[in-house]
Amino acid sequence: MPDDLLSGAEPGTYDASSIEVLEGLEPVRKRPGMYIGGTDERALHHLVAEVLDNSMDEAVAGHANRIEVELQADGSVMIRDNGRGMPFDPHPKFPGKSALEVILCTLHAGGKFSGKSYETSGGLHGVGASVVNALSDSMVVQVARDRKLVEQRFARGVPLGPVEEIGAAPNRRGTTTTFHPDAEIFGHHQFKPARLLAMVRSKAYLFSGVEIRWKSEIDDGETPTEAVFHFPGGLADYLGETLGNSTTYSEKPFAGNVSFKEKFGEPGKVEWAINWTPSRDGFIQSYCNTVPTPEGGTHEAGFWAAILKGIRAYGELVGSKKASQITREDLTSGGCALVSCFIREPAFVGQTKDRLSSESAQKMTEGAVRDHFDNWLAGDTKSANAILDFLVLRAEERLRRRQEKETARKSATKKLRLPGKLVDCSNSAREGTELFIVEGDSAGGSGKAARNRKTQAMLPLRGKILNVLGAASSKISTNAEIKDLTDALGTGMGTRFNLDDLRYEKVIIMTDADVDGAHIASLLMTFFFTQMRPLIDAGHLFLACPPLYRLTQGAKRVYCASEAERDAWLAKGLGGKGKIDTSRFKGLGEMDAKDLKETTMDPATRRLIKVSLVDDFAGETADLVERLMGKKPELRFQYIQENARFVEELDL
Repeated sequence: MPDDLLSGAEPGTYDASSIEVLEGLEPVRKRPGMYIGGTDERALHHLVAEVLDNSMDEAVAGHANRIEVELQADGSVMIRDNGRGMPFDPHPKFPGKSALEVILCTLHAGGKFSGKSYETSGGLHGVGASVVNALSDSMVVQVARDRKLVEQRFARGVPLGPVEEIGAAPNRRGTTTTFHPDAEIFGHHQFKPARLLAMVRSKAYLFSGVEIRWKSEIDDGETPTEAVFHFPGGLADYLGETLGNSTTYSEKPFAGNVSFKEKFGEPGKVEWAINWTPSRDGFIQSYCNTVPTPEGGTHEAGFWAAILKGIRAYGELVGSKKASQITREDLTSGGCALVSCFIREPAFVGQTKDRLSSESAQKMTEGAVRDHFDNWLAGDTKSANAILDFLVLRAEERLRRRQEKETARKSATKKLRLPGKLVDCSNSAREGTELFIVEGDSAGGSGKAARNRKTQAMLPLRGKILNVLGAASSKISTNAEIKDLTDALGTGMGTRFNLDDLRYEKVIIMTDADVDGAHIASLLMTFFFTQMRPLIDAGHLFLACPPLYRLTQGAKRVYCASEAERDAWLAKGLGGKGKIDTSRFKGLGEMDAKDLKETTMDPATRRLIKVSLVDDFAGETADLVERLMGKKPELRFQYIQENARFVEELDL
């Protein structure tokens, strides 16, 4: 008999006994996605980053100069540094517990909140080491400190005993952490030597004062099993290795570093390296306190602002009238850049720190880089003129494409003036425009009323589009929905795809938050991956995130993306008066224009998920797409068998 019947409670009753309180590290194991972004391969490797970042913080603070990273045969990872070592004396606020146990078993416990122990650090929330502990079926931490060597062991976030002294350490100090990810959380995913090696190498580039030693007992046939990384030249060395023998417009990159304390009176610094090349597409890799920020942020914005203002000013100085036409898009088309800043108490978006949001980082980075860039351009006029000519040419090409697109947009719109098809935006330029791909006329109707007519276009599709994986090319090219989509984008597809002809800056898949909506989104992403891959690589494809619930209490209104978020708001209240009314959105068509605009379409309040691929693992992505979307049901069945046990609940 169910527990609620045994206790006398009615099924579905919601009262004080319904409120579940997760203690210790239970929240991490219950919802790992909140702390490391999921349970996939990316999240698995993020565990190593969390522990490695702690050792890097010791190095950046000047307390360590050597770090060892070892991938062991059983899939464990060992990280050792020669820093100060985690304190293991009794904690004053937790009687009977050492500081070591508090750090590893308590969320939001660490030495990086006050700024006294670390001037700048990658770890801020005090959750990194404890999260790794919670998601590992085994963790062993050894600390050499105060001439003692101590050890404590854990399993799934629970200490297996107290701190034990296991020997003397008269000539040694530092922390050694060895952990093995829990298969209950990560399933069949395993550490990839190549991915870990890339992480280790990049950390060594980011701080010239550290030496990182790599060792792997797992030989994948390509990755070296042992290596030592130490780069006195920092990011300039990193950029040189990345570009290899590519032709560049400057013999030496524009590189340097500036202390924020000397220029702005604030702790921290910024280091950068950039060059332009006709040999490959541009890129930028940015970091804050040695933590990668793949989605950029304020430090990137400040860097590009400095470069843009500098090159325009130089163009004006030498009498180039067309230099004023250069935009950030022109800079990034062939600009290969690395930016690394160190600041105190940085603000990130999310625990995985994909984007920096600290406002001060933009101002300080721009101010630091701008002065040096002006001097660099004036001191090497040969390189400066070559770069300026290249950027002016890119600007002219961009303006020419824009004029062609304006003409193409008009003709394409005429062709697509069909009931329930493309409702275009009024802006003729691609910059700032968005195409929402929605399912059905009802969702399209709400979207039309909610959209910004200047910048947002709508393309409703009827039902589920063709699964292009394995379909004949003739069938793909004659499919009505695919033809409408391709015409609306203006790019062509397959071998005829041309990214320069893309008519919108963002392509957003907006489907219902249910099983059918997820299937349609999967079919669309399969289409883009197989027929328009460069569109994904260039960062133009996104998924909208419509809410599942709307909670209303008086004048207060809150939208929730999941049941867990709904339950959390129901537990604490909205701050309004009266009963909380709960509305479940079964589909976008049920949402009025106000709800849809506020939650899903307005750039100021919505949340988008960028669809992206990691270059080093594109082959694995292709394999996964084939397994899930291909013509062989046995591959799908195998994948379901391997992963079904990780599904906690289904919302059908």
